[in-house]
Amino acid sequence: MPLLACGQFRATPFPLRNLASCTTLFHLARRARAQLLFLPEASDYIAPTPAETISLAKPIEESVFVNGLRKLAGEFGVGVVVGVHEPAEEGRGVECGGKEGKRRVRNVCLYIDEGGAVSRRYQKVHVFDVDIEGGPRIKESNTTEPGNTLTPPFPTPLNGLNLGLQICFDLRFPEPSLSLVRRGAHILSYPSAFTLATGRAGHWATLLRARAIETQSYVVGAALIGEHCLGRASWGEAMIVGPWGEVLGRCESWDEVVERGSVSEGRESGEGSGVGAGMERICIAEVERGVVERVRREVPLRRRL
Repeated sequence: MPLLACGQFRATPFPLRNLASCTTLFHLARRARAQLLFLPEASDYIAPTPAETISLAKPIEESVFVNGLRKLAGEFGVGVVVGVHEPAEEGRGVECGGKEGKRRVRNVCLYIDEGGAVSRRYQKVHVFDVDIEGGPRIKESNTTEPGNTLTPPFPTPLNGLNLGLQICFDLRFPEPSLSLVRRGAHILSYPSAFTLATGRAGHWATLLRARAIETQSYVVGAALIGEHCLGRASWGEAMIVGPWGEVLGRCESWDEVVERGSVSEGRESGEGSGVGAGMERICIAEVERGVVERVRREVPLRRRL
């Protein structure tokens, strides 16, 4: 049965350091014999300021981070799904908020096949604008140009399983996932950098399982974890959920890491686990198209409205 690997790590403002963490995750995935590796949103960098978020963005073909992943995918023969930044308007940026000279980036998810080619791209539709009492105040729309289309599901190396791409805040909207499934998706991917406040409230795990149950699909949530810069931190808890809603694989949350005193180092038992300077971990799961088909056959969801 084919295997997929879902990763998490602590991203920094330095793309080459993050590429080193992703290289570790590639090694873990190959050791586990996974055919497809899922990496988080913003795997290339988490910047300390909006200005640096914009200045660090590079066109996909010029990105040292993306080209490094392409090389790893080709060498290891393992496909990868990854979230990165790219400049809007081919590196020139676009004006936003009515202020002249204010530039934005695009938050995108790439599929790099096992030959190292970037074969699919999705631009995040729902940008993250929140103001949580006692929690973060983030306005992603200040720096990020939202997308307006879904990328059609496409075949993967996982024996006939088609993949649909979304990103983080898209998880809160069921309509896109239902649309992707109607167009043939068996796996839904949500690379993410979830906040501590919403992770602690249980939103992350609940929403992943909800999307899996209502679409009767595999759901993969690769996640950033830990403190990045200037008080920015991510929840972690990378997870793979089956089409019946069962958790097939799970990594630790940031609170769990802190509780056991393993912020800078630690070890986990179990195949495919591992920890490095960037808190690199994977969880793995067997996936099969027949399981999706069986769940959809046994509990048919015929919408009447």
